[in-house]
Amino acid sequence: MSVLLTLAAQATSPVCTTQAECAAQGVDTFIGTPARIWASVAALVALSGVVIGWLALRSVRRTGNGGRRAAIVALVVGLIGGLNGAVKLAVSDGGLGTGNGVFGAAVALALGLAGAALGWLALTRSRQPELSN
Repeated sequence: MSVLLTLAAQATSPVCTTQAECAAQGVDTFIGTPARIWASVAALVALSGVVIGWLALRSVRRTGNGGRRAAIVALVVGLIGGLNGAVKLAVSDGGLGTGNGVFGAAVALALGLAGAALGWLALTRSRQPELSN
């Protein structure tokens, strides 16, 4: 039960943007800057697009037309994560290590493109007619 109370206390604690600000507020954990959080969420969304796309591709191979809905979801989720990564890269004014989320945005862009490609591949394979022997 104490783990849940600790997590609840951290969730209700004020968000700080620098380690010095966190120390002044008495918060022991530094979550990150809003830019870093944006990039991390975009990378997680893009990663979920990759996972869904891989599962859709696998189910299309096994069942023929079974992964069509998952392929569309992977395509959309991958594009959302990749576009968020591209926008974050475009608006960030610093380099790596500045707290602007540049690395997370680059990862989101790469994973988003991969998720969209897997979704597209699964979608095109679900449209192809099956070969009869």
